[in-house]
Amino acid sequence: MSRSIFETISEEQLKDRALPKFGVGDSVKVFVKIKEGDKERVQAFAGTVIARGGKGHTETFTVRRISYGEGVERVFPISSPNLERLEIERSGKPRRAKLYYLRGRSGKKTKIREARAKDAGAGSANASA
Repeated sequence: MSRSIFETISEEQLKDRALPKFGVGDSVKVFVKIKEGDKERVQAFAGTVIARGGKGHTETFTVRRISYGEGVERVFPISSPNLERLEIERSGKPRRAKLYYLRGRSGKKTKIREARAKDAGAGSANASA
């Protein structure tokens, strides 16, 4: 028995959630369930993923956006039942594991290089030869 009891229990507690693969630097739109009294609605929070941390059922990710000139960050647990779905708007290619330096920057300085699609046009270039 090489696995700890904690790992076994946390694996059982994880939901079978089909979240897309995303990483730091991606622009995402997170849809969160909000309860107001006896009503429930879904609200979107769009921004850039600046950090991921933890593993298993304790894994979290931090999303940052600028709202009315103020930076707003929100930490979401991946296994939260309030997480409705997640959409990836743009894939980024950062050079750091954590993008905390974006907190001190604004405007064009916060741009992250976009990741390219893999082998999108490689086959057509060789076909003409």
